[in-house]
Amino acid sequence: MKVALITGGAGAIGAATARMLAQDGFSVVLADVESERGQAVADDIRKTCKVEAIAKKADLYDLDSLKPLIDSIEDQFGRLDCLVNNAGRTGASKIDAVEMEEWNAILALNLTAPMRLCQHAVPLMRASGGGSIINVASRVYLSGTGVGYTSSKIGLIGLTKALAAQLGKDRIRVNAVAPSFLNTPFNKKIVEENSALADGFRKITPLGRLGTPEDVAGAIAFLASDRASFITGDVLHVCGGSQLAPQPA
Repeated sequence: MKVALITGGAGAIGAATARMLAQDGFSVVLADVESERGQAVADDIRKTCKVEAIAKKADLYDLDSLKPLIDSIEDQFGRLDCLVNNAGRTGASKIDAVEMEEWNAILALNLTAPMRLCQHAVPLMRASGGGSIINVASRVYLSGTGVGYTSSKIGLIGLTKALAAQLGKDRIRVNAVAPSFLNTPFNKKIVEENSALADGFRKITPLGRLGTPEDVAGAIAFLASDRASFITGDVLHVCGGSQLAPQPA
């Protein structure tokens, strides 16, 4: 049975991704600093999908803890077929107000931790005969928004393309998904306090709605599957068409 590691597995996108991969037959490992929430998701997946699902407490800021995380997966399952770098954060929005501590924290979580996880996961994927790495980027790489967040996500797409070029010979595919603003519990307060923002995203989206965690999870599950076996180095936009240039009325 194939094995997938999902970072930020207790969050909306991570949990939806873990469930969808489990439905496709993967055993899933949910890594999250919120270990109790992750455990609840894993327990539900085991019950409903009848596959192995485990939660691991993981602080991705602690780079020294990442190799032991991968090693624990090797010890328990003997393989790793899919890595989903989903955990992330926002912040450092305005250039006049960027604080180095916040800037460094954003890059550490959104870019450095994924790179190190890839570095530690690749040998196990090679030994498993190949695999798939999916990085959760963002539509903001096209349009720009907060200085720190945008920079980190553009960097993540650069990492995706570099690794795709390097790891193809090992039958390891590396892709990214780029969601737009989503209707998630994380964004619930934003939507409630600034309905105009949500309406603005709907207006620039040809499909006329906000995305959901399941929309993103579906894209990730596709890229993790054999149906995407000839796709690597790509960015799959999960944003209802809002990646397109605006059209005249």
